[in-house]
Amino acid sequence: MNNLNPKVSIIGAGSVGMRYAYALIMKGIAREIVIVDLDKKRLEGEVMDLTHTAPYVSPVDIIAGDYSDTASSDLVVITAGVKQNIGQSRLELIESNVQLFKKIIPLLMKYTPEAIFLNVTNPVDILSHVSYKLSSKPANQVIGSGTVLDTARFRNLLARHVGIDSRNVHAYILGEHGDSEFPVWSKAMVGGVLFKDYCPNCCKRGKHCNHKEELGKIFKEVKESAYKIIESKGETSYGIGLALLRITEAILNNENSILPVSSLIQGYLDINDLYLSLPAVVNKSGLDYMLNIDLNEEEKSLLKKSAKVIKDNLIKVGF
Repeated sequence: MNNLNPKVSIIGAGSVGMRYAYALIMKGIAREIVIVDLDKKRLEGEVMDLTHTAPYVSPVDIIAGDYSDTASSDLVVITAGVKQNIGQSRLELIESNVQLFKKIIPLLMKYTPEAIFLNVTNPVDILSHVSYKLSSKPANQVIGSGTVLDTARFRNLLARHVGIDSRNVHAYILGEHGDSEFPVWSKAMVGGVLFKDYCPNCCKRGKHCNHKEELGKIFKEVKESAYKIIESKGETSYGIGLALLRITEAILNNENSILPVSSLIQGYLDINDLYLSLPAVVNKSGLDYMLNIDLNEEEKSLLKKSAKVIKDNLIKVGF
C-alpha cells in the first residue's frame, strides 16, 4: 500500500459512488481517485464537476477512467449495481447484481489484483461472498460495508434517546445488512455504562419512558430507515457515503479501527464460509481479525438465523 500517495478506484458513478467520492475529496486522504462507469457521458460530467473543488481541497487527481486505469489502486470500492426501488428488499437485487459482478470482478483481478476490495452493492453480504469466490483473493482483502451504516443509525438514535453525544455511545447492529440484522443490546454502552444500567440516569433528569417499548421502537426505526429514505427521495447515499469514508480511513491510515464490516466467518458459533457483519479490526491489510464478541443466547440465535438467510440465498444463485 502506498501510504504517501494512496489511490482509490470507485466502480459505479451513481449516487452512492459520487457521495463517497465527494467525501473522499473533502477529507483529503487520497491523492488519486479513478471512477469507472458504463455511462461515460454522465461520468465525465461528474468528474468535471468534482475537479472544480480543487481550490478548496487538498491536491487530488480525479480521473474518469476505464478498468485499466484502476491499476495500482490501494483500494477498490464497488458501488455499481441495480438500484433498490420503493418497497423492494435488498435480497431482491441478488440475481441481477450477481451477473454484474461476474463481469466486474474478473476485470478488477486483471488490472488491480493486489488492491483491497470493498463492496457496497446490495445485498452486500452475498455480493461480498461472490466477490471473494470469483476473485480467489485472501478473505481479509475482500470486505463489505456490512452494518457500519446500520450501526451508525443505531448509535445516533440511542444517543438522541438518552440526550448524549452519539460518539459516546458504543453499540452494534450485527448479522446481515438487511431484514434479519439484529441489535446487540447486551453489550450496548453509554460512556462505559451498560445501556440497561444507564436508564436510572435518564430518570434522574426527569425523563421517564417504557424502557422496553422505546428500545423496540429504536431498532424498528433503524431497520426501516433505508426503506423510508428510499420511499421519500428514491435512494440512500449521504449516510453510506460517510460510512465508506470511515472504512477507507481505517484502511489507508492503518488505524486498527473496530468496525462491523461484512467479512468471511469461519467457525464462529458453527457458522462457516459466509460473509456477515461482526466487529472486526480494520487496517492496511483490509480485515486484520474479528472479535469473538460474547453474545447472549437470544443474540446467538438471531445471528444464526441471519446466517441461514444469507446461506439460503447464496445457494439460490449457485454459490
